[in-house]
Amino acid sequence: MPKRGKKYQEALKQFERQELYDVRTALELVKQIASAKFDETVEAAIKLGVNPKHADQQVRGAVVLPHGTGRTVRVLVFAKDAKAAEAKEAGADFVGAEDLIQQIQGGWLDFDVAIATPDMMGLVGRLGRILGPRGLMPNPRTGTVTMDVANAVRESKAGKIEYRVDRAGIIHAPIGKVSFPVEKLEENFQTLMDALLKARPAAAKGQYVRSVTLASTMGPGVRVSPNRAIGMVTS
Repeated sequence: MPKRGKKYQEALKQFERQELYDVRTALELVKQIASAKFDETVEAAIKLGVNPKHADQQVRGAVVLPHGTGRTVRVLVFAKDAKAAEAKEAGADFVGAEDLIQQIQGGWLDFDVAIATPDMMGLVGRLGRILGPRGLMPNPRTGTVTMDVANAVRESKAGKIEYRVDRAGIIHAPIGKVSFPVEKLEENFQTLMDALLKARPAAAKGQYVRSVTLASTMGPGVRVSPNRAIGMVTS
């Protein structure tokens, strides 16, 4: 296990590692112990009681955080004619068709979200090996393959995030920046939890939310009581 730096070790002394905190207290701790010189991202790691190896237990989707993520999102849209014009008007950073595909095949990847109209997917499919591993491939399940490109662009710019369970059954998602007020981080987290609870697969058995951890980019994880995390959504 790699040796942690002094700031990390000092942060560990400021809370009980095995304690299960309520969401607000955990977020206050995450903000308090963040020590990097940049505005760190606050991330949630939520372990779900699913087996990702089974197709009927996949958890994947997208949600618009009410207070955004605090980062500038560069949006690319694969579209032609009227839909291309709509995307530009909505604020897309890059809009095109075959020209963008050639650029990406040449190694250009200076964007954060890719959106496509359905008629473009035959061409965009060629980029699967490039965009897929980076989580940039347009997908109907996350609302990035759509005819309503204007709305998709606006949502991405406003703070839409995609979530997908990894091989270990964990969802990793940003919920804002350390500079955000606790109330905004709490509301963003609540919105994410609500989406995950609604996305519970019918095939998932037993306890669905197994563990919840909140952390800043460079800080240690603070554990949250799963029951309290669920309770803020269902109460």
